[in-house]
Amino acid sequence: MQSAARKLGFAVVAAAGVLLMAGGASAQLDPRAPIDITADASEVIQSQCLSTWTGAVEALQSGTRLRAETVRMYSAKKGDTCGSPDRMEADGQVFFVTPERTVRADNAVYSFGGETITLTGAVIVVQGKSVVRGDRLVINTRTGQAQMSSNVTGRNKAGRVRGVFYPNQGTTN
Repeated sequence: MQSAARKLGFAVVAAAGVLLMAGGASAQLDPRAPIDITADASEVIQSQCLSTWTGAVEALQSGTRLRAETVRMYSAKKGDTCGSPDRMEADGQVFFVTPERTVRADNAVYSFGGETITLTGAVIVVQGKSVVRGDRLVINTRTGQAQMSSNVTGRNKAGRVRGVFYPNQGTTN
């Protein structure tokens, strides 16, 4: 029984928690890798170390893809200049895609230093035929550990965290 529970726990992590990994620990997102962003328009506010990308935005990094209507990239302030990217915020029909998984949400915040991505608002994770739904998904990009939560609690209530898993499909051992 404990082995079955452990396998189910692993399936949840595999389907919802390893979103930033393309198959194993060696394929994690590299925060030092370049970020390639395209959009219909871009605005930079140097005094705030902020660049805003709007209109069918697509950001690529290490085999992952982030699509949204708007993406804001904040850089760390170093004296009077701006340093490395610190945080990326995405709004409006957010899609976070890896070679194995697709996540849809309303908003996303990727913290480079904190090594986390937080997706909120009608979150749907799809891997193969397996699907997990909730209101908020927080992923540690270094470890792959994830936590899905919902604003709804209590048995038989619509909107709780829900997963539908197809054994031996869409996950790796």
